[in-house]
Amino acid sequence: MKRLIALIAACGSIAAAATHPPVPYPEGYRAFTHVKSMLIERGHALYDSFGGLHHLYANEAAMQGYRTGTFPDGALIVFDLLDVRSEGNAVTEGPRKLVGVMHRDARRYEATGGWGFEGFAGDSRTQRLVGEKAADACFACHRALAPQDFVISDYRP
Repeated sequence: MKRLIALIAACGSIAAAATHPPVPYPEGYRAFTHVKSMLIERGHALYDSFGGLHHLYANEAAMQGYRTGTFPDGALIVFDLLDVRSEGNAVTEGPRKLVGVMHRDARRYEATGGWGFEGFAGDSRTQRLVGEKAADACFACHRALAPQDFVISDYRP
């Protein structure tokens, strides 16, 4: 978790709103559409903060955004980051490291491209990893993706 906070500090700061309204925990996200999975391994620039197995999920509003390129209010994109275990020539899921959330609300999160950002520690639904710093830390990296409505991932049909 300390490395995640260090990454946030390293991403820099932008002139965002003084406060970033809290992003709610995405209850039931595992029932959303599975967008794709990825593994960030040792050697990747983000390994220290985000190394592990990522499963990305999108609610129906976010799926509309993946199809059209414009994400409507109410879109939720969730990445479930798990540690990995490698044994017996198999890589399997380990304990959950964090649940990352992008919540689309153009008016509420106007200063950050219409997206709210948050990370919840491990299996906690209340322990926020970055709170108000999420706006600066997360959006600092997402802002370059304005042509893609600030979304890094693509849907893999």
